[in-house]
Order: sequence, then structure tokens, then C-alpha cells
Amino acid sequence: QVQLVESGGGLVQAGGSLRLSCVASGRGFVTYAMGWFRQAPGKEREFVAAIRSASWTAGSTYYADSVKGRFTMARDNAKNTLYLQKNSLQPEDTYVYYCAAGRFAGTVSNAYTSWGQGTQFSVSS
Repeated sequence: QVQLVESGGGLVQAGGSLRLSCVASGRGFVTYAMGWFRQAPGKEREFVAAIRSASWTAGSTYYADSVKGRFTMARDNAKNTLYLQKNSLQPEDTYVYYCAAGRFAGTVSNAYTSWGQGTQFSVSS
């Protein structure tokens, strides 16, 4: 399995942009599908975006309707790093964001076997 560490969280004003990063350690990052999820206090974790592994239609990405057109997910396999670029941010984008690794680029959390610790991200109005 890979170990995942997110970074880049913080506070940004509405309308602004921010990029989250997720660095993977361990073997086989290139073979994993990766996902971003988010969770608000007291609520279930929800899907944000996913990207297939390099060995399976490399670079194919999927987005939740709520972020489509505003968020962009990318991976740099040479750096074992996953990114989530977030634009046109709104207060409703305030969550703890998690990256995850699994064998398939699913939209449900149980498709993934490794998780980061999460990074808090808040948008002020």
C-alpha cells in the first residue's frame, strides 16, 4: 500500500483559488487510481474527483457535478503527487479534504484502500 499526506489547506476568500497536494510514499503509485473526497462535520464523506492509474486509460478524470468546471485533478507520476486545483471557490466548498488510493477510480469511498489524514480548507464570504 501507499501512504498519503495531503497539504495546501487553509483559508481563502470566496472567488479565490487554491491547490491541494497529496504526496504518496511506498511502492506503485503509478498503478493506483486516485481520488479526492471531502467531509463536513457530522456528515458522510463525499466524492469530489477521481483519476485513473497510468496503466488504465491514463489521465481519465471524473468529477462530482458540484465541482465540475471549477476543480481540476491531475497527477504527476514522476513526483508521486496528486493535485486538486480549485477555482471560483465558494463558502459551501468548506470541508476537510482527503486523498485516497485504490485499484479503481470509483466514486464511493469503499473503492479506495489507502487514505490521507485530511487537510482542512475553508472559504470565507
